[in-house]
Amino acid sequence: MLLDVRTYKVKPGYMKEHLALYEKYGKPAQFRCLGEPLVYMTTETGDPNEYVHIWVYENAGDREKKRGAMWQDPEWLEYTMKSRELGALVEQSNKLMVPTSFCPPIAKR
Repeated sequence: MLLDVRTYKVKPGYMKEHLALYEKYGKPAQFRCLGEPLVYMTTETGDPNEYVHIWVYENAGDREKKRGAMWQDPEWLEYTMKSRELGALVEQSNKLMVPTSFCPPIAKR
């Protein structure tokens, strides 16, 4: 199992607008191509302009195949253009991680 932990930061005051844009235009294509994420979370404490989502893949090949399909999806490409026009994103961090044997992700318990 491979977990893709993605952290994004948006400009102050843009979170609601950015997430609404994603929900309407990005989510359908992304969920169709990648499946549902393990989590998609906004920050309760700490930086209020940050959110995280985690995607679960069988392995690196599975991730590459699914993300490749997503970047060929016209609806996903439309979303990325709309997101660029909004200009809310300022930073992105990605980590590919594997779970320990003694504490698997909740989706696999």
